[in-house]
Amino acid sequence: MIRYALRRVPSAILVLLVASVVVFAVPRLTQGDAVTALAGPDATEETRTAIRQGLGLDQNVVLQYVHWLRGLVTGDLGTSYIRKVPAVEAIGTALTQTITLTCAALLLAVVLGALGGVLLGTSRRPLVTRPVGALVSLSFALPPYVTGVLLVLALAVTVRLLPAGGYVGFGDDAGLAFRSLLMPALCLALPAVAVFARFLGASIRQVMDEDFVRTGVAKGLPRRRLVSAHIVPNALPPVLAVLGIQVGQMLGGAIVVEAIFAWHGIGDLLVNSVLNRDYVLVQDLLLLTVAVFVVVQTLTDLAHAAVDPRVRLEA
Repeated sequence: MIRYALRRVPSAILVLLVASVVVFAVPRLTQGDAVTALAGPDATEETRTAIRQGLGLDQNVVLQYVHWLRGLVTGDLGTSYIRKVPAVEAIGTALTQTITLTCAALLLAVVLGALGGVLLGTSRRPLVTRPVGALVSLSFALPPYVTGVLLVLALAVTVRLLPAGGYVGFGDDAGLAFRSLLMPALCLALPAVAVFARFLGASIRQVMDEDFVRTGVAKGLPRRRLVSAHIVPNALPPVLAVLGIQVGQMLGGAIVVEAIFAWHGIGDLLVNSVLNRDYVLVQDLLLLTVAVFVVVQTLTDLAHAAVDPRVRLEA
């Protein structure tokens, strides 16, 4: 297992290095720059030159990249051009909200997806499989911006059960924080619930045709024990890889969900930074997103290898 993990680390580092080059280059290929945003459209050329020198944008592009990369290694993420605060401070404040939202959505996706997958995979009664299958298909078909609006209309406007939006810290009011978190987390989790339930259901049906399951039935094992102790554990390995990919999908979907529910997280900060040509924050946020996805994917591969020894032997 340790050898397998060590073989995965170099590829992850290479992906991050390539991503850093792309992330650094893309903002500079777009029209406009931070100087225009800071100086304004009517600024003189002398003012623009002074601002460009103050930001270090007059240096060679390669030197700018090396300086930025050195800062990443040493923990200095730079200073936001527009906000005039360290990038670590701006990102840290937004990251708290995004992590809270993503973790809650991931928990809902695992719980609801596992429940739906087990029902789809083990039940043979149409009264169970058809409604569950319809809900799963609906969750998969509706994009988050449609689901979010429907949830707000149903739970905040019509029933008035949950707040329509806004972030509340658990340290301020735990009850209100939970109610404010539930609807955006559900909106973000629903596509992942559908994918997880479908893959788990298909994997369970495949495992149920194996000989060891028939042997367990012939020995008289209780159905609940057969499903929980033998069928579901053997159906999980192919689903773990899908779950890792869904975490990356959640990070992308968080931009839309945060806009709908007024969560000023990483997605909101990234959009504003792109519009303001704030290169420092754009670079840091994009690379942070890639790094999170790479780390999650690597941990998923390690978990897959831990539960399925064949992965370690084939690698």
